[in-house]
Amino acid sequence: MFDETLLKNAKKIHFIGIGGSGMFPLVQILHDWGYHITGSDNNDGSIIEMERELGIPVQLEQKPENIQDADFIVYTAAILDDNPELLAAKKSGKPLIERAELLGWLSKQYRECICVCGTHGKTTTTAMLTQILVGAGLDPTAVIGGKLASIGGYGRVGKSQLMACEACEFQDHFLKLSPSIAVLLNIDNDHLDYFGTVENAIHSFQTFSEMTSKVVIVNGSDPKAMQAVESLPSQKVITFGWEPNLDYAPAQIQHEAASSSFSLLHRGKSLGQFTIHVPGRHNILNATAAIVAALEVGAKIPQIQEHLSQFQGAGRRFEILGEIGGITVADDYAHHPTELAATLRAAQELPFQKVWAVFQPFTYSRTKLLMNDFAQALQLADQVVLSEIMGSREKNTEGVYASQLAEKIPGAVWFPTFAEIASYVRSHAEPGDLVLTLGCGDIYKCAHLLLENH
Repeated sequence: MFDETLLKNAKKIHFIGIGGSGMFPLVQILHDWGYHITGSDNNDGSIIEMERELGIPVQLEQKPENIQDADFIVYTAAILDDNPELLAAKKSGKPLIERAELLGWLSKQYRECICVCGTHGKTTTTAMLTQILVGAGLDPTAVIGGKLASIGGYGRVGKSQLMACEACEFQDHFLKLSPSIAVLLNIDNDHLDYFGTVENAIHSFQTFSEMTSKVVIVNGSDPKAMQAVESLPSQKVITFGWEPNLDYAPAQIQHEAASSSFSLLHRGKSLGQFTIHVPGRHNILNATAAIVAALEVGAKIPQIQEHLSQFQGAGRRFEILGEIGGITVADDYAHHPTELAATLRAAQELPFQKVWAVFQPFTYSRTKLLMNDFAQALQLADQVVLSEIMGSREKNTEGVYASQLAEKIPGAVWFPTFAEIASYVRSHAEPGDLVLTLGCGDIYKCAHLLLENH
């Protein structure tokens, strides 16, 4: 358990893996609270750039001496056991906590904590909700898994007793949080290297729902999500989804390019028209969930309408990065077949000639387990280019390779380096095409390579 006296007595906190999207909002919050933050990571990136702009020193070589002056050390579950700083921290006897423990402690500091959970859509929904709450003057603290342009980062520190927090099920991390309101978007077959079965995942979401003190806002169109709230009393459950018999349901949906508008029904009665400027039918449900959560903490309909319509997406969620030679380059975090399918369907509805999927598979276990599903989802694109698998915390003990996935997709190609991918796409894509980099690793670097002038 997290020792609460640590933060009271500490002045200097060191983050191992400070460049991670889960670390950055915690860094932003603790930096704002006046702690001296240092950190290290193996790879440079946009998050580290933002941290350095805050005046935070970040080392790109992980070595034992980096932790010497720290009062305590924070690490992520993605850090391997043989990491030199982690080994040094354990040997030193300094307090050492995993990121999820720290986030759990932070969530306890707020009277009202809205936790957004589910296999898909957490970041977009948390970002939409944060945009609404900030715009409505409710001044929340926020922890988001992607960058929200309107707050200039992945998190913010508010002065109110309200927190909006992305709640990740990976290794049951969300069970360390203290939700007063939970938003349950969906449950799918992900992180099975940890859960083993979907039934075990449902059980964890059930535990999370039962921990929630006030109300669970659940996707009534998702049978697995509904299974997770079966044990709750009906007054503790608010449903949303496509069916008009649910508590909240979008209706009269109209799509125009990357925008959608819809009427939101509350038990059959319209609350008004809402507009979003992020593509895809799935984002209408994400918006509905964000609207319901905002209403629960006192946001007014006109405020929600205004600020939801100003939402331009979260970083790495169908993020349009630029155009070169008439080719549009965008980037998306999709790394599960369901997410890939939703993103590629949304892309195909837009007025592009061809949609290119440039995909980086993430972890060997997920790639092996869901290989046929990945192949099926990626065939929604017109052209598929694969990078090698990013193993992250895993070693390739079972001989899984991107070439095996490429063989299952007609016309797909794969390359071992981003430079080769960028060169291939640049020489084959044509004006009017959309090139979409996809994955939760560092494939976004390939998108930036594409946009460099050559």
